[in-house]
Amino acid sequence: LTKVFENEDGRRVTALENLDLQVRRGEFLCLLGPTGCGKTTLLRLLAGLETPTSGSISLHGTRGRNEMGFVFQQNALFPWRTVLSNVLFGLEVRGVPRAEAQRKAREYLALVRLSGVERSWPYELSGGMQQRASIARALAPEPAVLLMDEPFGSLDERTRKTLQDELLALWRDRSLTVLFVTHNIEEAVALGTRVVLLGMEPGRIVRTFDVPLEHPRDRLSPPFVELLLEVRRSFAELVS
Repeated sequence: LTKVFENEDGRRVTALENLDLQVRRGEFLCLLGPTGCGKTTLLRLLAGLETPTSGSISLHGTRGRNEMGFVFQQNALFPWRTVLSNVLFGLEVRGVPRAEAQRKAREYLALVRLSGVERSWPYELSGGMQQRASIARALAPEPAVLLMDEPFGSLDERTRKTLQDELLALWRDRSLTVLFVTHNIEEAVALGTRVVLLGMEPGRIVRTFDVPLEHPRDRLSPPFVELLLEVRRSFAELVS
């Protein structure tokens, strides 16, 4: 898979070059790399928000995108819609009958612990609650694959850890396939069943790490720390 952009001055920039990646069903795959390595571009290609320059993308053997949900880096809730109305949006677009859409939206708000704030506006929520609502909106259409672009990057450490744990529970309970972009090395090792390290100029896969540790992971255990240090060393070589 290759993606080339053209700058305003006409210069061509290769964001991703000859990237070959297979994601297993039910996997929690973390894409790790420095800023500018094409992580977000890859997610946008998967979601159909960008078109590849060459190569192709398939999901379970098809080229469809309807089975994918997307949680963006920054709060992407519609400010003119209530929390419930935001979660309903994806269901409305897909033509889900109103009664069923209401049921699903409330079900997923309950899953992310937002029952009781359905009529609130996004600006009335904390950052963590806004991201919970974004996750509920992405999950309500029940996609097979969840794409997440540094969803916890702007949150404080305590809220980030709480949402990481909640996301893992949703992943297990709903049998999701998750592609999770981050530049936080500890987050990648704590969440992923596999960590793919991307290099830059152009974006490419440098190394893949399998993470054979059960969830929830003890971040102070010797196996975790050993793998964390190994990933840190590889990451440091990229940016040195």
